[in-house]
Order: sequence, then C-alpha cells, then structure tokens
Amino acid sequence: MKNTDKTWQGGIAKNITFIVTKDCQLACKYCYLVGKNEKERMSWETAKAAIDYILGHEADFPEASVVWDFIGGEPFLEIDLIDRICDYLKTEMFRLRHHWFDSYRFSFSTNGINYHTPAVQAFIKKNISHLSVGITIDGTRQKHDLNRIWKGAGPERGSYDDVVRNIPLWLEQFPGGGTKVTISSADIPYICESVLHLYSLGIHEVNINVVFEDVWADGDDKRFEDQLMQLADAIIDGGYYRDYACSFFSEHIGKPLDPKLENQNWCGAGKMLSVDAAGNFYPCTRFAAYSLREKQPIIIGNVHDGIDKNKLRPFLTLDRTTQSLRECIDCEVASGCAWCQGENYDAADTPTVYQRATAICLMHKARVRANNYYWNRLFRKLELEGEREECEKNKPNVEPQIC
Repeated sequence: MKNTDKTWQGGIAKNITFIVTKDCQLACKYCYLVGKNEKERMSWETAKAAIDYILGHEADFPEASVVWDFIGGEPFLEIDLIDRICDYLKTEMFRLRHHWFDSYRFSFSTNGINYHTPAVQAFIKKNISHLSVGITIDGTRQKHDLNRIWKGAGPERGSYDDVVRNIPLWLEQFPGGGTKVTISSADIPYICESVLHLYSLGIHEVNINVVFEDVWADGDDKRFEDQLMQLADAIIDGGYYRDYACSFFSEHIGKPLDPKLENQNWCGAGKMLSVDAAGNFYPCTRFAAYSLREKQPIIIGNVHDGIDKNKLRPFLTLDRTTQSLRECIDCEVASGCAWCQGENYDAADTPTVYQRATAICLMHKARVRANNYYWNRLFRKLELEGEREECEKNKPNVEPQIC
C-alpha cells in the first residue's frame, strides 16, 4: 500500500508565503479569495524588503528548514518576479551563511494553465532540486468545469482542457506529484468518478477536502457518504490501494481525543508567515483582506517595522480546547475533524480567533462512517489474501489539506 506522507520536513519547517498577485485567470466558484483583483501585485522592492527583514532576524526564525511558498491568485502570472525573488533568496542565504541554506523548498500550488510556458519551464529546470509544484485539477471534465471557470469569458467556459494538457509534463518532472481537489455542495455527485479519473491520468496522490465555509445543504452529508462508499468499493475492488492514495481514507481519523494529550491546534496560523503586495505581514494568508468576507484583516507587522509579537501572541496560544465547543471536545469521532483559523475568524460572532466554525461537522461524520467501511472491508480482503502484514508496514498517513 502506497505511503503518501510526503510533507517535506514536516513539523520542523517554517512556512513563509509571498502573495505575489491577487489576480487569476480563473473565477472558481468555491474560491475563498473573495477580493481577487488585477491591481495588487507585489513589487521587487517589497519582496526584497521582506527577505532582508526575515533573513536579517535569524534568531526569530529558529526552525531548521523553510518552505518559501508563492501564491496568488495564480502565482505563475508573476513568474519573472518569482524567479528574481528565488535567485536573491539563494544568494542571500549563502552569503549570510544562514541555517536555511540548502534546507529549503520553493512551493507552488498552481491552476496549471501557464505551466508549459517557456518562462515557467526555465524556472522549474533551474530550481528542480528544491522545488515542489502541485497542479489543481478537480477530476472529470464535468466536475472540474462545474467550478473552475475562466474569468470574464461571457458564457461560462471551463478550464479542464487548458489544465489537463499540462499534466503529462508535470508528472514527468514531478513523478510523485499530488493534486488538490475541493468539494462543495454542487459537485458531491462526481466525487467517486473524479478520483478514479485522476488516477487514470497518472496522478497517484489525491489530496481532497470539503470547503470549510457554510455552504452545505440538507442531505449533503448522506450524498457525500454514498459517494465515498462507492469510491471505497472502487479502490478496493480495483486494487488501487496498492499504488494510489486518497486523503479521504485514513486510519488516523474518527476516534475520540484526550484533550490533555492531543490538544494542539489543527491550523498553523501564527507559526506561518505571509506577506502581501503592500508589505504587510499576516499570521496566514487567510487573514489578508482579500480572503475575508466579513472581518477586517489581521496585520501583525510590515516589512519596514517588522513583526509585532504582541499581535502574534493570540495565535501562539491557540489549541483545541480554547476554541472548541464542549460538543466538539467530547465528540466520539473528533480525530481528523479539521478547521481553518481564518474561517473561524471570518465566521465568528465577534472579532475573535477563539471561536471554532463547525460547518463541516456533518460532513466529517459522514466521512468517518465511510472511512470505517473502507478500512474494515480492505482489511478483510487483505486477511483473506494474506496481504495484511505487508499493508500494515506501508499504510498511508494522509490527512486532509487545509485551504
């Protein structure tokens, strides 16, 4: 059974995000970025000031490794700026003898449309040994084009063909590449066939999660469970479990938690750092203005004045019990139930980060029921075929992706 726990330097890497643009070619219907626009683009001067501050305060960033993350909008729209940023990062980390030198990754989640262009390909070839790139493709043409549509194209025009043409090149360069799939209410009926379709494209790791926003209709949880049960049968009957993974199925979910032993915060807000085109620092990109529907952004500093540690302190005190209802703490299937700190803040009754949003509660419980079915059926099959011991050695450790 394929092991897909591929988080680079998981637990010891600092994640630092450059919001290089708020523009995108697409207008995905489920996108949490409600304030995308063509005007807010990061300048070289802002990017350089951010790098100089971060690398110049090495003691404040003691993590052994770093992930330099680039997002938008669509980050590859600013490939020339990104190339200059990465060149500067490499030379400065070397010049300063920084402890992150040669312990870093450049990370991208892209819509894949510009992946084949000469500028993007030149950047990839230059940085391939320190690079991770994920292309977002939602599944079948029908599911993908339901939400991932071109911006300002008059009648809705899906982007499936524009993305799928670049999948072979991407997998050639990143053979272990995984894709990120998002589920909203409208596309529940296409989950099973979409995961199988992604497998057929050669994608072995499908990281898939439901949106955290309150978009769910009555009965969605039952429809969701039905799709996951069909997917479980298809994966087991087709033998996909040997070489493919889907993050919906994990042995590490659906159990009660002891808050004294397992009280960590799910989200990394506060331990991460984001910087936008204006040079403002945020505890996570979800606290920037273009990510928020109802609340004001939470700015913890800027590239000129640095980070205000008092503004950062509330995020560092967050844990499961400080923000969860008693119902959540005592829930019999609490493990694996995720949350997004930015959505908690945006959906809260007051401007607080200590109120956990629970819109996915029924969806998580449906996932747990299907997950139990999957593992019970799989292990019965493996026992009958004598594969149980081998599976135990290599079982996956995949949790749902955030944002």
